[in-house]
Amino acid sequence: MVKDTLKVGIAGYGIVGKRRRYFVDQHPRLQTVAVCDRTFTECGTMSDGIKCFQDYNRLLEQPLDVLFVCLPNYLAPDVTIAGLKRKLHIFCEKPPGRTVKDIEEVIKVEKQHPGLLLKYGFNHRYHDSVRDALKIIKSGELGEIINMRGIYGKSKIIPFSGGWRAERKYSGGGILLDQGIHIVDLMQLFCGEFVEIKSFVSNSFWNHDVEDNAYALMRDKHGRVAILHSSATQWQHRFSLDISLANGFIVLRGILSDSKSYGEEELIVGRRDEAHVGSTREEVTRYIEDNSWQDDVNEFADAILNGKKIIYGNSSDALIAIKIVCRIYWSDSEWREAYNIECPD
Repeated sequence: MVKDTLKVGIAGYGIVGKRRRYFVDQHPRLQTVAVCDRTFTECGTMSDGIKCFQDYNRLLEQPLDVLFVCLPNYLAPDVTIAGLKRKLHIFCEKPPGRTVKDIEEVIKVEKQHPGLLLKYGFNHRYHDSVRDALKIIKSGELGEIINMRGIYGKSKIIPFSGGWRAERKYSGGGILLDQGIHIVDLMQLFCGEFVEIKSFVSNSFWNHDVEDNAYALMRDKHGRVAILHSSATQWQHRFSLDISLANGFIVLRGILSDSKSYGEEELIVGRRDEAHVGSTREEVTRYIEDNSWQDDVNEFADAILNGKKIIYGNSSDALIAIKIVCRIYWSDSEWREAYNIECPD
């Protein structure tokens, strides 16, 4: 029997943890009751009545139904596993860990608890431009996908000047794993898993032991090719994904975010016109609201409350995404040798 209200704990109460809490508390049947973060000077109760702890083990001792994991990459898999063993439904931020092995260990424990739900925060799938593009592709009105080209970049990994994201032993990777995994996830959403990958990976600008640029050329089993550039030297932040189809094209340009630095979110649709040089007609849709974070949480809650499966961001999606990321690392022979990258297969 499902409870009327699900009690939620949040492990990691930084920027992302606080943002997740906001949307958790917007749901009528979710209630944040406790959080943990190493920045708390002591355990106790915050001014709004929420219990706070320094350590996730203390958090897991609370009577919870759901755990949100908003922790660094090196902690997320272990805390996810600990939550599953406590019989909690888990929502974990991306990436799922540092390596393919991390998520495989999580999946082993997940399979031991078939009544629990595990979801990963690939919230880009919930942007309205992405959902509308997927509808068009699935409808077949523009034919089959021919190829894709994607760029996702910002001027640094925050904080790329230091902190755990700039150290491989804690992060597992740089801009590709931290941000680029979103566009990797979208590419495999539209195209399916890629079977052949060639790449160049570089850390020559910021000079950390994680990448600041990754360039990949990927081909799926149908021969469709995707080109990806994930960058931490994109001085004007950019998100774009061009999809060429047999009878037209789709462009996802800009994406709504808290920083507003990626410009307005647009979906551009063009249809092939053989009578002219190129397309003479484009349909442009602009989006003014970002509902992705709320919809991400709502879908998770709905699955728990109504006995449904996770639609987007399940452990299979997470495993595919991190396999692609790790194959991009491995496919550059110089990067592979420099950092002893293991073959993800």
